[in-house]
Amino acid sequence: MKRRKIFGLLVLSAFFVGLIPADASHPPGTRADTNVYIAPVYKALPLGAIKPQGWLKHQLEIMRDGTTGHLDEVYNKVKNDNGWLGGKGDGWEETPYWLDGAVPLAYLLDDKKLQEKVLRYISWTLQHQRPSGYFGPLTKSEREKNIPVGVSNAADGEDWWPKMVMLKVLQQYYTATNDTRVLSFMTRYFNYQLQTLKSCPLGKWTEWATSRGSENIMMAQWLYSITRDEKLLELASLLESQSFAWSTWLGNRSWVIDAAARQNDQHWMRRHGVNVGMGLKAPALNYQRTGNKKYLQELRTGFADLMNLHGLPMGVFSGDEDLHGNAPTQGTELCAIVESMFSLEEIIGITGDPAYMDALERMTFNALPTQTTDDYNNKQYFQVANQVNIKRGVFNFSLPFDREMNNVLGMRSGYTCCLANMHQGWTKFASHLWYSTAGNGLAALAYSPNEVSAKVGKNNTTVTIKEVTGYPFEEQVGFNLGMQQPVAFPLQLRIPAWCAEAVVVLNGQKLRTAKGGQLITIDRTWNNHDQLTLQLPMQVTTSNWGRNSRTVERGPIVYALKLTERWEKGHDEAEGDYFSVYPKDDWNYGLPEKIIQAPAQHLQVTQVKPATADFVWNLEHAPVTITTTGKKIPEWKLVDDVAPQPVTDRNGIYKGKVNEQEEVITLVPYGCTKVRIVAFPVVK
Repeated sequence: MKRRKIFGLLVLSAFFVGLIPADASHPPGTRADTNVYIAPVYKALPLGAIKPQGWLKHQLEIMRDGTTGHLDEVYNKVKNDNGWLGGKGDGWEETPYWLDGAVPLAYLLDDKKLQEKVLRYISWTLQHQRPSGYFGPLTKSEREKNIPVGVSNAADGEDWWPKMVMLKVLQQYYTATNDTRVLSFMTRYFNYQLQTLKSCPLGKWTEWATSRGSENIMMAQWLYSITRDEKLLELASLLESQSFAWSTWLGNRSWVIDAAARQNDQHWMRRHGVNVGMGLKAPALNYQRTGNKKYLQELRTGFADLMNLHGLPMGVFSGDEDLHGNAPTQGTELCAIVESMFSLEEIIGITGDPAYMDALERMTFNALPTQTTDDYNNKQYFQVANQVNIKRGVFNFSLPFDREMNNVLGMRSGYTCCLANMHQGWTKFASHLWYSTAGNGLAALAYSPNEVSAKVGKNNTTVTIKEVTGYPFEEQVGFNLGMQQPVAFPLQLRIPAWCAEAVVVLNGQKLRTAKGGQLITIDRTWNNHDQLTLQLPMQVTTSNWGRNSRTVERGPIVYALKLTERWEKGHDEAEGDYFSVYPKDDWNYGLPEKIIQAPAQHLQVTQVKPATADFVWNLEHAPVTITTTGKKIPEWKLVDDVAPQPVTDRNGIYKGKVNEQEEVITLVPYGCTKVRIVAFPVVK
């Protein structure tokens, strides 16, 4: 049997690294690095170059019709007198969070109405930059003194953190429109930062800025890739010196071990799941700026350790809100998922490492869809892997007990950061399906139905590729190429690590085969109407997770016990309407050992229906089911609203009482479930 195969490429490099104490940030000069800047292996395409199709387009349309397209109309914090429009309302993170997903959605769907809506905030921000370069909502001091924030009175400014998110918004807007105002705007702001960070460091106002400095670094280095202004690399180094030492922590192991061992109130920001999700990109950014390959090793080490100690079957680490171990009863915050996805998308571009591409798909196709309702108007603050009910309660979360609203599905339940931030998950995934390559080529690094247009080859010839597929549920990905004249360019395809051997077919003729876990390049002269097909046979397998549990997998999808759902609507005076979900069926099944030993013999795959353009991530639309047998464990019961994993021996077998009778059970894609078992105990 395998053990977390998706991270196998990372684990081997994660040993024999010494332990070094973890400081909150590190002073300049802690490494002998020189700023040299390494161009990314892959470069993201301009926003709008990729047009989602099929089920992915429908997902984005649901978001447009739901909270992503209308948050400013239904959520008072963003709606009323907004600070990012010059008002006295929200001037912190939630409005930029929302725009960070609404802006790419507007251009992915080419939705003029939504573009006009988000442009109000972008235009106000661009038009109200202070002469010094400072930007953002009017500060309390500015309102009282009527003096704009500048270098001499930088202390009258406010938190650096929300500006980092708005920079990401502006960067995406620039790639979609080529509005050069963005470049001059960022140049002025970064000059302001370089002059004032020593007197007003990142942590002056909040620790959020210190913990999330990578977001600022990323934008400074992006601008450098365009302007080649050396001061931007100087700024990035200064920002890194004032930020949490994510590279050191990830590489030197004591941090992630400490996070697994301690759940007190000391240094909890270092364990905060969303901070970790953002911090994952820090080593890659440091490598990009310096060329020091040690940073890549630190990333491999840290990501492997993170998933070994805190990883859950759906491809994400626990974070409720702190890192909280690998038991299947731990929760994960929705913000942590979307931020980790974006970090992986950046890491993929910088490193070109296919292991992170596999990790991105696993997280996207499993962890992301389950945590929102079909209409994208309600979300869970925390999801649980083995989630046998969704309800108010205490649960085993590190935060917080008294509110009891962190597991329910509601618009405002839990903390509303996720209501504002959840919109970047699907949108940024869609905009990172393709990247440009060296040699003016294209690379398909994650798969979903879409159409991409780009200029390729020596003469920048426009090519359009229609990617036709029911992936991740189907094994075949088709690429139909269109162009006005033949053009030579390299086309790269990712072969996922879970695929034993892929087959590439060109115009009906077998071109080649390729083992999993690599990228292949087809460099040829392409013609109009060429058809390239990538066949990715999906075998059913099982993987080993926390407490010796086992998960059934097929391709990038993990499968969970299908449980009929009973929904109940409730209302909380402070947090509004919400939904609870309960199973109508028994859930306390173990998988017989014979399934683990020979999964292909005992797991029957059925293609129920194709994932067409009306697909929704729910039980009704589940495209694939897996039928097998299970045995009930009578003593596996709820404790404090969760289902603690039954104790096993070192061979992974539950030794308690088990019903003799085997019963037929059905498994469905994890992302289609709300209540489920995905990490099964193994029984004789």
